[in-house]
Amino acid sequence: MKILIAEFAVGTDIEKSLIPEGAAMLKTLSESFVRLGHEVYYPSAGTKICAGTCIESTAENFMQVIERKAKDCDAGLIIAPDSMLPELNKVLEENTVNLGCSPQSAACCADKLMCTEILTKAGIKAPEIAKKAEEGKKYVTKPRFGCGAEATYLVTEFENNEEFIASEYVEGKTLSVSLIAGKKPLPLTVNCQFIEFGKKEAETIENEKIGVSGIKYNGSLTPYQTPRQDELYETAISTVKCLDCFGYVGVDIILADFPYVVDVNPRPTASLFGINRVMREEIGDLLLKNKFGELPDSIHIEGEYRFSKDALGELFGRA
Repeated sequence: MKILIAEFAVGTDIEKSLIPEGAAMLKTLSESFVRLGHEVYYPSAGTKICAGTCIESTAENFMQVIERKAKDCDAGLIIAPDSMLPELNKVLEENTVNLGCSPQSAACCADKLMCTEILTKAGIKAPEIAKKAEEGKKYVTKPRFGCGAEATYLVTEFENNEEFIASEYVEGKTLSVSLIAGKKPLPLTVNCQFIEFGKKEAETIENEKIGVSGIKYNGSLTPYQTPRQDELYETAISTVKCLDCFGYVGVDIILADFPYVVDVNPRPTASLFGINRVMREEIGDLLLKNKFGELPDSIHIEGEYRFSKDALGELFGRA
């Protein structure tokens, strides 16, 4: 088969800080499909990986390159910021078989306010959205449409803003569940996310200074061993079913007294880089079986792998 894999950071060169993660995911997927005997094509604005065929692209023509090349491919997969994913997946679906989420599902996941409301209504626990700050409580503020801990802060005060949401801060273990969503969801691994809290200059609200801590993702450990694995898998499966997700999905969870779903990524995530090093199965084979065949009941994991975002930068700076 001819397979198109379009990763936004590599394909546009807009956000250079995201290229290491993007290139790691792109290389992992491309190498898997190539090992299976498929032809892989990927748009790039400069970064090259040692698998598949590069198609020159720019920030201006990224979408057009996807549209044009998809017509010549049997299937495709998009990795992009959540706010852009619905439109890009729509272009992909109109021209070939989409191995990822539908535009509608991606749009629900991208809107963090809507996503939280849908999950809560379905009985899935998520940090409560706050309308105003209460004394003595902490909150996490982040863009309503965003990804990768972008502009995410731990605060004690906040102002209401349609572009941002504030949710109750839940103390617990920061984890994610990676799974293949579809007719028969297949959990892959529980991952421990390395989250760093960095001080930012104090902000002022109504002439009062407040403390603000930036929240930064810096890699993960795969798999994370926990006696609550089944509980985490059940939560992730319920989440992707509720949001009608398809393909590779990463569900970010804070594990406290209960698992709290804090984010749903309807696309490959950086954790895939580690999963690929401990999973015996080929991720490409699982994605194709999910669409065209039938997934196995389980996968085989051997050992563990940890990586940092900084290490990815050294590996995938500008290949």
